[in-house]
Amino acid sequence: MDQIVVGMADCRVSDAPGQVLATYALGSCIGLAVYDPKALVGGLLHFMLPDSGIDPARGRENPYMFADTGIPLLLDQVCGRGASRRRLVVHAAGGAQMMDRECVFEIGKRNYLAMRRILWKAGMLLHGEVVGGANSRTMRLEIGTGRLWLQEAGVQRELVPPSPQKAISPQKGGNSWPIGS
Repeated sequence: MDQIVVGMADCRVSDAPGQVLATYALGSCIGLAVYDPKALVGGLLHFMLPDSGIDPARGRENPYMFADTGIPLLLDQVCGRGASRRRLVVHAAGGAQMMDRECVFEIGKRNYLAMRRILWKAGMLLHGEVVGGANSRTMRLEIGTGRLWLQEAGVQRELVPPSPQKAISPQKGGNSWPIGS
């Protein structure tokens, strides 16, 4: 399979069945994967910060750096390739507490809350998430199958999404993906 690397503050969308979208070093950053199982279109965003309001010029220069500018672009791009927002299966990973041990800045938590708010405003809920903690993660999305893989602490596991009817409500959250073998 052809692997496309999604760097930090980056986004990739694909409808090529032989491609895998992968992002690395998801610490306090968040990887947001969206996939339409009918259209076989998926996208992966790796954003670093919650709100472009802290630096509007940088938000215009690189909108994928921020949740508030990157998530809408990701959704627009997958829908531009034939995906339907109603069919999108949405997963997130990252949002860890990496270097801020005293929890002064809480970038991971703030990223997570911004993402949930943006998705809620778009009428979308997460179908799965592995967030928080103190480990860096890697996320891979297979475009032809929609299979999603997560590597954390040297262990790679397939993440088995629940059915679309079992999206995570904003009150739940937290490490709620079923893990496949």
